[in-house]
Amino acid sequence: MAIIYHITTKKWWAKFEDLDYYESPTFNEETFIHLSTVDQVSGVLERYYSGQTDLLKLHVDTEKLSAELKYEQATNNEYFPHLFGRLNKSAVLEVEEIGK
Repeated sequence: MAIIYHITTKKWWAKFEDLDYYESPTFNEETFIHLSTVDQVSGVLERYYSGQTDLLKLHVDTEKLSAELKYEQATNNEYFPHLFGRLNKSAVLEVEEIGK
């Protein structure tokens, strides 16, 4: 089992409370959901969420995903996991509060 992660806000996650899937705020424009490996999470938090509170880290089981997952090269030459479709909540193993 491989675990990857997605960072979101409590407010945005709550919008999908009654649904069996999740879409990131940029999903409609970018057509995929940004995810991170365990080694990439701290850099993502620093670059995109510095100073923000009430964040959540979704722990996602790659074997349970219903949409296609691709590792694609980012501008810093790292390869990040991108989910090309909705994130089915059945693949979310844990919702961890961070940034309190």
